[in-house]
Amino acid sequence: MAITTAIRNAVAACWRVFARPSVHYSLGFLTLGGFVAGVLFWGGFNTALEASNTEAFCISCHEMRDNPYEELKQTIHFTNRSGVRASCPDCHVPHQWTDKIARKMQASKEVWGKIFGTIDTREKFLDKRRELAEHEWDRLKANNSLECRNCHSAESMDITKQNPRAVKMHETFLFTGEKTCIDCHKGIAHRLPDMHGIEPGWNASAVK
Repeated sequence: MAITTAIRNAVAACWRVFARPSVHYSLGFLTLGGFVAGVLFWGGFNTALEASNTEAFCISCHEMRDNPYEELKQTIHFTNRSGVRASCPDCHVPHQWTDKIARKMQASKEVWGKIFGTIDTREKFLDKRRELAEHEWDRLKANNSLECRNCHSAESMDITKQNPRAVKMHETFLFTGEKTCIDCHKGIAHRLPDMHGIEPGWNASAVK
């Protein structure tokens, strides 16, 4: 009972401090000061967020620079006839703010991995490649390949310019919503891990 009373008194004392009008500053000054502080905090937060959402930030650690980034440089997403390049955040970070924040929270595990050297050598990276790839495949499967669809749209596809096999796959699986991009386009920007036990989404035998 004494502990409960002490807690109640402490809370009441804190409330009186915050509820009591300022002796030295007007309400308008405090409101303006709070607004300015909020703007500075929000601006700083978004600046830091965008700084962490750049390719330069992504490859600032050797784990990413020497492994996935080197593989990306050898693909059509890096160099192509149109000159349009997809960078790391384009494929691994959602564009919508709320989804982006959720992804950043998930990425805290990557900071943990950096601190404890989970993939700090090429050998460790290769050993973890399948696990890392499956995490990304599952994430893209769950969000219906959202990052892919930021650039690629089924509605804007001109299937008359696709080869017959691609047309059949898209008409059978993509346009019907039965499958999503990542089901068939694994390894589009990085080398595939050991695919033993994983049936390709583009398996032609699945098409009647």
